[in-house]
Amino acid sequence: MKKFEAKIEKLKEKFDDALEKARGQKKSLQDLRHEFLSRKRGHITRLFEELKELPVEERPAFGKLLNEFKNYVLEKLSKDVSVKPAPIQYEAVPREPTVITAEREDLTLPGRSLYWGAPHPVMLFAQEIEDIFLAMGFSVAEGPEIETDYYNFEALNFPPHHPARDDWDTLYISEDLLLRTHTSPMQIRVMEKNKPPIRIIIPGRVFRREAIDPTHLPMFYQVEGLLVDESVTFAHLKGTLEHFLRALLGEKIAIRFRPSFFPFTEPSAEVDIGCTVCRGQDPGCSVCGGTGWKELLGAGMVDPQVLKNVNIDPEKYSGWAFGLGIERAAMFSHRISDMRTFYENDLRFIRQFSLK
Repeated sequence: MKKFEAKIEKLKEKFDDALEKARGQKKSLQDLRHEFLSRKRGHITRLFEELKELPVEERPAFGKLLNEFKNYVLEKLSKDVSVKPAPIQYEAVPREPTVITAEREDLTLPGRSLYWGAPHPVMLFAQEIEDIFLAMGFSVAEGPEIETDYYNFEALNFPPHHPARDDWDTLYISEDLLLRTHTSPMQIRVMEKNKPPIRIIIPGRVFRREAIDPTHLPMFYQVEGLLVDESVTFAHLKGTLEHFLRALLGEKIAIRFRPSFFPFTEPSAEVDIGCTVCRGQDPGCSVCGGTGWKELLGAGMVDPQVLKNVNIDPEKYSGWAFGLGIERAAMFSHRISDMRTFYENDLRFIRQFSLK
């Protein structure tokens, strides 16, 4: 402790001598202030750093002594006006005058509305379809959009050289992977993991090499249905689809079944509805071609071979399946003449459906 006291006394004497010599000399006084009070190299600053090296019990007394010395130095220097820092002089910079022009509201303009976001009309229509089938006891299943050749074709009884497997119809990623062309692969996946009775619908996006026109797109939404149980007949399929279409499109919609062929159903049928755009009155209708009818979906009884592929006994169980394009059904429901309208991002079109 005495060592530090002696150091302070020595610095105090040094300060007094220097102060006497520097009186009246502005630069000398500034140098003296810097020598003792500089934040980095000042004598007093260094003493405060040495304080940290003292034993804890000695620090309070030494700190008090050091603060007294610091106050002594500040008091002595403050008595000399020349030590005080000169005030900073700011030079005024001329600025160009700002002219503010008041804008008047144009009361003849229409008001500005804030629009809330809403689901896309295709999603809203898909929800309507799901609600109808959920009310009939079906459940909803979803699956991957990238599929294997096995699930997309082979397990569904497509022969190796079927046209649908050609590069001109299907978008392949690799030799075995492709963008699914229908949601039917999920029928196989569900039947592999579940035993009958099975009642499901499968909504989702599908991809095909389609030429774009008012009723065809290379990417569209589809919903498929599958029912497998004992003693299921074509009459059950026909009754279910008629109930579904009338619930979706109205009780007065005209419906007809035409014989057709699909690799995974036998017997198969195309289901047509009366054209809701021209109602059969326009020979040049771009939707129905003037026939008054438009194919809406394909359906049929599940081929026994498909049931064998998933280890379901076709002697005990039977089933039916159907596939429906959601955009195409939405077109007829809302009397829209071109499917491309759904994806042109015209807010005037899309906002109509959020007002319901």
